[in-house]
Amino acid sequence: MTLSVFSAGFGRTGTMSLKLALEQLGQGRCHHMIEVIENGAVQVPLWNDALAGNPDFGAIYDGYNSAVDWPSAAFWKELAAAYPDAKIILSTRSAESWHDSISETILATVWAPEKWPAQAVDWFRMVTKVLERSFGEAKDRDSLIAVFNAHEAAVKAAIPSERLLVHSAKDGWEPLCAFLGVPVPEGPYPRTNSKEEFFDHMKKADDL
Repeated sequence: MTLSVFSAGFGRTGTMSLKLALEQLGQGRCHHMIEVIENGAVQVPLWNDALAGNPDFGAIYDGYNSAVDWPSAAFWKELAAAYPDAKIILSTRSAESWHDSISETILATVWAPEKWPAQAVDWFRMVTKVLERSFGEAKDRDSLIAVFNAHEAAVKAAIPSERLLVHSAKDGWEPLCAFLGVPVPEGPYPRTNSKEEFFDHMKKADDL
């Protein structure tokens, strides 16, 4: 299998909703951080190798046709080169609302190592490295918002417009379906992974 579409957008930009949308639109099984949580014994070492400069995307995405969320978003340049025919989505939202969301979810857990369950330490360490790859040394609100905006600008500058869709969950089905060349399905665009749902997913990480 090979990736036909992936998202360069940071986590907490509607990536779980986008995962469900892509799968509903027939884009194959979609890789998301939840897959890393649920298959940590295989996925965490592979991503650690990627973070060390030795990515094996064939192994990471074995069985997947699409990818969203971190860790993939931290490797968007490499993925764009490795899968030159893949379409790229930049999942987005306002930088300020993104910061508020990530601060109350991902950063509240990953940046609190004293609260990491012993059985999930390897996963948390890997995710910490993924965030460092994406954020550099940014920690405070203004710095993180600046990183978010710079990331989006870099993606837009690097990817040809015909290959890129900038998409917010509120945009719904129409632009996504037009970009992928598929019919618009019946029913609303998926809306999921609220703060409460995020912490439900994190309970799975506690069981790694």
